[in-house]
Amino acid sequence: MKSRNREKYQRIINAATRIFARKGFFHAKISDIAREAQVADGTIYLYFQNKDDILISLFEEQMKRVLKGMKEELRDVKDPLKRLERFALYHLRLVKDNKDIAEIIQVELRQSSKFMKEYKNTQFIEYLNLIEDIIRDGQEKNVFREDIVPGIAKRAFFGALDEMSRFWVLSSRKKYDIETAARQISEYFLRGLVSETRTLRV
Repeated sequence: MKSRNREKYQRIINAATRIFARKGFFHAKISDIAREAQVADGTIYLYFQNKDDILISLFEEQMKRVLKGMKEELRDVKDPLKRLERFALYHLRLVKDNKDIAEIIQVELRQSSKFMKEYKNTQFIEYLNLIEDIIRDGQEKNVFREDIVPGIAKRAFFGALDEMSRFWVLSSRKKYDIETAARQISEYFLRGLVSETRTLRV
């Protein structure tokens, strides 16, 4: 952000969220965002280099909130089994409760070549590492199998949540409620993660 006017910056971000969700990233124009934010077209370039920059900034703003919220959600949960299930439930609830943002992240963000090829997604990595931390903690407590590779498991678990999120965003006929989806996904993975010496109760 080149300017210090946080209020105007946020207004542009909020306007872009609505425009990207309504028109799609590819069809959206800077002039559309400026009109929605009630600023001049040139004002946009005081804050962002281009449309990709706006999209990435929007993503970063959301990831800050998601990371903070997820850490708070998991803070008082000590059992690795419950922590993994709570992660899934919180993640999918975010999708349900924030439809515009969910659609942008699930669909529009992946149309940005800058995001896919150039952007160093440090906050998303931190988000994935929350899953890895749960798995490592479970291994230390002899809850999860020792042969599980946390780096692979975290991406597999997130991949399942991501696919369910995309289904939730794109499907007009939702057959499953969020709680059922979170519980099912958690149970599938936990049955593969849990040590043979541990009785699974999800």
